[in-house]
Amino acid sequence: MHKEEVATNSIPTGNDGWRYARDEVSLPESFSSVKISPNAGFWRTLLAFAGPGLMVAVGYMDPGNWATDIAGGAQFGYMLLSVILISNFMAILLQHLALKLGVVTGRDLAQACRDHYSRPVSFVLWVLCQIAIIACDLAEVIGAAIALNLLFGIPIVYGVIITALDVLMVLFLQSKGFRYIESIVGGLIFVIFACFMYEMAVSSPPIAAILVGLIPSPQIVYNPNALYIAIGILGATVMPHNLYLHSSIVQTRNFARDDIGKAMAIKFASIDSTVSLLFALVINAAILILAAATFYGTEHAGITDIADAYNLLTPLLGASFASIAFGIALLASGQSSTLTGTLAGQIVMEGFLKIRLPRWMIRVITRGLAIIPAMIVAILYGERGTGELLVFSQVILALQLGFAVVPLVTFTSDKAKMGKFVNPLWLTVLAWGITAVIISLNAYLVLQIFIG
Repeated sequence: MHKEEVATNSIPTGNDGWRYARDEVSLPESFSSVKISPNAGFWRTLLAFAGPGLMVAVGYMDPGNWATDIAGGAQFGYMLLSVILISNFMAILLQHLALKLGVVTGRDLAQACRDHYSRPVSFVLWVLCQIAIIACDLAEVIGAAIALNLLFGIPIVYGVIITALDVLMVLFLQSKGFRYIESIVGGLIFVIFACFMYEMAVSSPPIAAILVGLIPSPQIVYNPNALYIAIGILGATVMPHNLYLHSSIVQTRNFARDDIGKAMAIKFASIDSTVSLLFALVINAAILILAAATFYGTEHAGITDIADAYNLLTPLLGASFASIAFGIALLASGQSSTLTGTLAGQIVMEGFLKIRLPRWMIRVITRGLAIIPAMIVAILYGERGTGELLVFSQVILALQLGFAVVPLVTFTSDKAKMGKFVNPLWLTVLAWGITAVIISLNAYLVLQIFIG
């Protein structure tokens, strides 16, 4: 990050008078574009910082999470709610580190990796990260395509094409201002929330059983099938692209880039992130609760397929709108997460490669990398193939997660990079502990999948 007296190709932050070279900032078209009034009160400032957390939260309720939540609720009732709770707390900590890296260093995680590692290592990390984003995009695109098929009978192939048009939406909205993207994502999350509150009302789950399920049970470890699904829930919760995304979009706020301004930004961005992820926790838990209330203890307890769940909800619950609400929530989930996935692809490509292609071309490339495999599978194998691809995408994400988490914890624990904002010892120990747990469990999950 360079401070320049005069620069024709630079971006002023507004609050501190600094000018930043356009080629050095993350998402230059949106960098420091959301006004933060230095004299605003607590709630107005919090409102100004609200938004990036919601965009990150969609990754924790995307279609890749649905299958594990449905399987967990159908087979084990409310027992695995504690796993969703623990996974979400892990995610809250890691997203806090990601936003802190972006605020303090002025670099997103991809740029920080490029600065820190040699060019060959950075290139390998970019390839691995790009694979993870493609895998995540696949889950989101396929999820939205399945929703269009269930709701409107649109063939999966055409559903994939329709979902791909989100690139044009991102281009249009970002030209209007970053707040427009945040608003539409927030609106889609509200749709998901409203749909599942309806599902909770018609399924009438027992409150006592839900509260018991939030307490970790030894049976999760002793029962191999429960452990397998629990690891799947954990593996689908923390996603690599969210760490890159959050470290970038938190920089869209126009705060003073001095110690006081950074401390303020970390405080309010952390509140935004934590509240948003707790909101995602409620929705994730609602998916599992719905499956437990509807399928657990019945002949359908072995259900794992999203389409099967959709088709069975209305007849089993006796509510005519139950399946439709489920499908609408799935469509909103897939579409909102593809919007953020498109941005993540741009951030990673620009950050690792310092590439100077037009923004629209970068987004078309990153979206095409996900659409083409999904189209091929949809054409050759239909709905069955897309379901298998959905599962495979989660395996790829599990394999790639460590390559994002390890640099993140390393950088935020480095005093030379973070200065007075370096992680305290307790946070460093906790972060490395969480990293070890996530990587170990994901490795175990992948091993079991390949063995199985």
